[in-house]
Amino acid sequence: MEREILNEMRERIVNSFMDIVVLANLKNGSMSGYDVVTFIHDEFHILFSSGTVYSLLYSLERNGLIIGRWSQRKRVYTLTDKGEKKIKAILEAKQKILDLIMSLFM
Repeated sequence: MEREILNEMRERIVNSFMDIVVLANLKNGSMSGYDVVTFIHDEFHILFSSGTVYSLLYSLERNGLIIGRWSQRKRVYTLTDKGEKKIKAILEAKQKILDLIMSLFM
């Protein structure tokens, strides 16, 4: 029972914060949509549909946080200056965010 709850919570958290997961990982270099799906699966053992991931990537691109460019036969995404500033601010506020999440369980 506990394992099921933990798996469900992991999936809910990753799903809710997938934009942050993607932005933080793009700090390390460009990624395609397939790379994002693979990273999330390898890192969190969750397999999101390509539609879910590409919808998120398009949203991040519309908001000016990432930019997609065609490289050979795939679209590769990188952070924009706006995206870099946003993920930097989020990472700097990490402890406050963790405190907020912890307050949900008290």
